[in-house]
Amino acid sequence: MEVQQVKQRFGIIGNAPLLNRALEVAIQVAPTDISVLVTGESGTGKEIIPQVIHQLSSRKHGEYIAVNCGAIPEGTIDSELFGHEKGSFTGASGSRKGYFEVADGGTIFLDEVAELPMQTQVRLLRVLETGEFIRVGSSKSIKTNVRVVAATNENMQRAISSGKFREDLFYRLSTVPISLPALRNRKEDVHLLFRKFASDFSDKYRMPAIKLNDDAVDLLNNYSWPGNIRQLKNLVEQISVIETSREIDAVLFKRYLPDEKSNTPALIPEGGGSDSINERELMYKFLFDMKKDLTDLKKIVLEMVSQNGEIDLDNDQTSMINRFYSDIQTPSNTTKILPPVNPSNDNDYDFDSKNNEGSYEEHEEVEESLSLEDREKELIQKALEKHKGKRKYAASELGISERTLYRKIKEYNLAD
Repeated sequence: MEVQQVKQRFGIIGNAPLLNRALEVAIQVAPTDISVLVTGESGTGKEIIPQVIHQLSSRKHGEYIAVNCGAIPEGTIDSELFGHEKGSFTGASGSRKGYFEVADGGTIFLDEVAELPMQTQVRLLRVLETGEFIRVGSSKSIKTNVRVVAATNENMQRAISSGKFREDLFYRLSTVPISLPALRNRKEDVHLLFRKFASDFSDKYRMPAIKLNDDAVDLLNNYSWPGNIRQLKNLVEQISVIETSREIDAVLFKRYLPDEKSNTPALIPEGGGSDSINERELMYKFLFDMKKDLTDLKKIVLEMVSQNGEIDLDNDQTSMINRFYSDIQTPSNTTKILPPVNPSNDNDYDFDSKNNEGSYEEHEEVEESLSLEDREKELIQKALEKHKGKRKYAASELGISERTLYRKIKEYNLAD
């Protein structure tokens, strides 16, 4: 089947060379049983490639199951994919077939495959290598003949380097890689897509289709579209419903375009969460190291001042000294607070004077833990307390996924 025929059959709009190349590879690999990994930014339409591969293969009459790996809780994903036996866990009132058993002879599409927990990755690797799996709570192997097509918007090399994704599984999944281009790399297709969506929403809402003037078209083509096709479709629907005028100029169109500066991607930890030393943890470690260096510096300055025996201080220096030495740590694991310094008439101060010995106070030093694990545990506990045990908001506060938070709660035995 030719690329143009595939576009017509599956409603694919565009003539960009990168898009055509992705479809050509999909058509060539469809008759085989090779595993395929589809990559591309969020909103580029990665879900259409598995459908093309399935419908053009000998498995087209078999089951096609699409699974969003990021939407299934970690505690149940093994059961969803591979099934479970009665009584294998709390709530397992009966046996259940998993997707790999139901889709025998068909195709499974694993969307957001990089979100799979490590233990599930091990199970998936076995299915890909041997065609066998074991239900949760069972010891019996089950054979399955399933073709796996996976997709992700993550940088897989980073995920592998950070220990989030198994390298051997990556190579099993990406026997044939297919990359879908971002919309900003398909500038010749943007206006085509706009007109297609405008026509669709015209029929849906029974109103004339919106049109762009030349200036608005230039603005459309030069925008970066960080949300890709999904963002463009939503914007066209929004304008179609809200605006009474069907002719859209550049001034009006610009109101609907988010500021490109505000769409700059946020800095995401390469580890993909708290499973490795991420940016936040490195920042904590840097601060702790800096505090230790400052404490050492204070000790050195104190020794230098003490060795001189007498020092000349003005009022500003006196105030600074009192603040500076307020938390000096000594080798005896106590904190000695120097008595307030009051410059005398001759600006002499004797640090070794017996009259000052009784004015030293000893305090028990509380060592602050520099363990990243302890800091992580403390932050999770605080986030849970702040949001009254609501994991969704706590996870958002911590900048991690809810599933990762659930795993950390179990790991640290935290009561939420």
